[in-house]
Amino acid sequence: MKRQLILEDGTRFVGEAFGSERQTVGEVVFNTGMTGYQEILTDPSYCGQIVTMTYPLIGNYGVNRDDFESIEPHVFGFIVKEACLSPFNWRSELTIDEYLRMKNIPGLAGVDTRKLTRIIRQYGTLKGMICDMDVSVSEAVAYLKETELARDQVKRVSTKSPYASPGRGHRIVLIDFGMKHGILRELNKRHCDVIVLPYNATAEEVLQWHPDGVMLSNGPGDPKDVPEAIDMIQGVLGRVPLFGICLGHQLFALACGANTEKMKFGHRGSNHPVKHIETGKVAITSQNHGYTVTEQSLVHTRLEVTHIALNDGTIEGLRHRDVPAFTVQYHPEASPGPEDANGLFDDFIAMIEQFKKERGVVHA
Repeated sequence: MKRQLILEDGTRFVGEAFGSERQTVGEVVFNTGMTGYQEILTDPSYCGQIVTMTYPLIGNYGVNRDDFESIEPHVFGFIVKEACLSPFNWRSELTIDEYLRMKNIPGLAGVDTRKLTRIIRQYGTLKGMICDMDVSVSEAVAYLKETELARDQVKRVSTKSPYASPGRGHRIVLIDFGMKHGILRELNKRHCDVIVLPYNATAEEVLQWHPDGVMLSNGPGDPKDVPEAIDMIQGVLGRVPLFGICLGHQLFALACGANTEKMKFGHRGSNHPVKHIETGKVAITSQNHGYTVTEQSLVHTRLEVTHIALNDGTIEGLRHRDVPAFTVQYHPEASPGPEDANGLFDDFIAMIEQFKKERGVVHA
């Protein structure tokens, strides 16, 4: 069945429907990953977005039980050049069409994704609508111009109540702004006793768990839409070691007096080179963000830049000069993507142990 994608500038793409047949509106973005579409579909950071895959063939290894990054997907739509509906892989349990139908997510195949990506790169992310062929371009554009994109994505995807992932090691309070399961897996690998709290947990609620460390997760949207988190970070900073990823990195910067800004089209993919300034080493990283920390805003803060993106020079890592806290804009847990930066979790554990040692704490 033919369906269409209409952008707010009036550009129209016609393709073949797969997945759900519902109409959807969202911010149209692109991801450059060659693989990892299952993890991308289930990354809560894509809440509110219609994701375009630049790699031309998607779905060829199916969907399996192991590669989910959340219980439920939160993407609003999925656009590909070719959707493989007959996957061949020993782990495959569903086709991508079956999975999207099951989760009520519309897909569109047969689209010139190269042209679509070039439009986004030239003009920035745009609002778009996936709809039936009987919707005219003028109707869709008028609707898109009147429609405000959601600003409560973190509230939508965060856990509603605290829960534990028990371990015998350091106790980590993990704030769920839209957490990928990969973060929890990496902490579990290191035997951490993890308490997951909602996005709006207060500093008092965090500290009452007597954590050895606090982790700020990834998540969707504009960090300025989550003021509750900024208050919480300011309340725990210096009292316990802190590590932030992606949205957690941006929120940390805001809490320390820096500023953030929207990028033209963001970083989304599994192949972004990042340089560690201190060592000069370059890691190939997995990324998914549409906002960045404004470099000029760091001048009057106690933050220093630790990592930069080699493609465009944007900030990819920060460290506090006075207290044990560091953050990165990319995903050290990968999933999907290379695991070059996985050692940052070990750095977090080492920071916790040093913090304890300095205070004469001997228990794990």
